[in-house]
Amino acid sequence: MTSNNWAIEVIGLKKSYKNVEVLRGVDFTVQKGSTFALLGSNGAGKTTMIKILATLLQPDNGSAKINGADVTKQPEQVRKEISLTGQSVTADYILTGRENLRMMAKLRHLPDPDKQAEELLRRFDLLDAADRRISTYSGGMCRRLDLAMSLLGNPSVIFLDEPTTGLDPQARLAMWDMIKDLARSGVTVFLTTQYLEEADHLADQIAILHEGHIVANGSPAELKNRLPKGHIELRFDNETTLNQAQDLLKEFNATADSNNLTLSVITDGSTRQMMRLLTKAAEADIEIAEFAQKLPSLEDVFLAIVTSKKEDSR
Repeated sequence: MTSNNWAIEVIGLKKSYKNVEVLRGVDFTVQKGSTFALLGSNGAGKTTMIKILATLLQPDNGSAKINGADVTKQPEQVRKEISLTGQSVTADYILTGRENLRMMAKLRHLPDPDKQAEELLRRFDLLDAADRRISTYSGGMCRRLDLAMSLLGNPSVIFLDEPTTGLDPQARLAMWDMIKDLARSGVTVFLTTQYLEEADHLADQIAILHEGHIVANGSPAELKNRLPKGHIELRFDNETTLNQAQDLLKEFNATADSNNLTLSVITDGSTRQMMRLLTKAAEADIEIAEFAQKLPSLEDVFLAIVTSKKEDSR
């Protein structure tokens, strides 16, 4: 894929705060019109990365480009291409929703601020609250207004730093729909999140940042394929049957949980293996109360990768 297809290109990016290395040579690319999620533990450097890409912070070394414009050498051009929504609400709480949008449109020297505000209020379902002060808005409404403000000027790349932090489940799902709509419209979305389910649901590509390096990068499906296909969970009615089943299924490396009366068996994902296991239990007259196949989640992948990297560094 040529560089013309990349909305974001990061090569060998480094950043330290005094003697603390936060980014130690980060490399990744983001395709235009895609949704990219950067994951990492608290303090991994996700917000530092966004600040560098948004021209708010200078890297110590390496390079980063937004639609071909260098964030260090061509910051003004980069700022014309991007918008940033941070973890905190940036709207003025004294003003109304409409006034916030009009003010931002004027600051960006956009034509017809009133029309711009009206269109975004309608798009983000805020017309009924347009003339109320932001101080009366719910958390979800504030986040929607923040996202609306970030779209003024039609940026091609939008950075969302933990966009759903603090929202209730309903407001979070509404925000997910809005982010998906942005991606469908051709905007490149770069988001950081603590919610792995969110990244799994929204992102075309996910990168995991750990100890200053990208330690995994790929689609959600590609990352999940790094683990075994999951496990089969068998539940029994009593501990005696559980122990009999564990002894019978030794070849499957079954792990027992006596508290929940369950047996967990790593699976290769094949129907043949599941049928062999169930047939063996039936032939031994061991009654299984319930069984289910559980596939690996993105959280499983994240924990497995980060844990292995910690062990490697010891």
